[in-house]
Amino acid sequence: MKDVKIIVLMGGQGAGKGTHAKNLIAQKGFKYVETGAILRGLPKDSPAAQIMARGELVPSNELFEIIENAIKASGNNDMILDGFPRNVEQAKWFVEKYTAPESPYNAQVVYLSLPESEMLKRIANRDKTGGGRADDKDPAVVQKRLAAFKSETLPAVKLLQQSKGIQFYEVDVSPESFETNFANVCKALGISDIDKTKINVNIAATSACSKQR
Repeated sequence: MKDVKIIVLMGGQGAGKGTHAKNLIAQKGFKYVETGAILRGLPKDSPAAQIMARGELVPSNELFEIIENAIKASGNNDMILDGFPRNVEQAKWFVEKYTAPESPYNAQVVYLSLPESEMLKRIANRDKTGGGRADDKDPAVVQKRLAAFKSETLPAVKLLQQSKGIQFYEVDVSPESFETNFANVCKALGISDIDKTKINVNIAATSACSKQR
């Protein structure tokens, strides 16, 4: 029986992955496996950290080991996986590793769907309010990130959507109301007992690690 949930949050820039993740944690106490924070927190003398210090991408085998260890460290607790997978190769590994019949994990994917026009609007808004990334100010960099999302991450989303071992949910997060979007995310995941006093729209904007996203 697959008792441990791995909830993968996916979506483009401005979809609110970090905010939704932290609000889900506030509601249900999920463990948070955030790839970016894990990589930034590696010892400086570790092979992966040294590779990143040179401005190079961490090889797949190194990254897979890091993710696997982080998931194992969460024990038998339901968890949210944020920032992984980002491409088809990573998605295939995730499916093979965590949806096999002998796997104890119940793999769920929530794709936060948002039109590109709304992504651009939200990126500009979070830059104005000081809650975004340092490179949100550079239109060329923003366009490069959006292009990478379309060419690399969207095919991974499609692969996960078509994988039999994945419970896949697409949630439209284009409404301006975060409370509406969060309620729909919870509905998709079967969470009905939402404590509205714990909903914090600004939780990601005030998080040191989320500003790197």
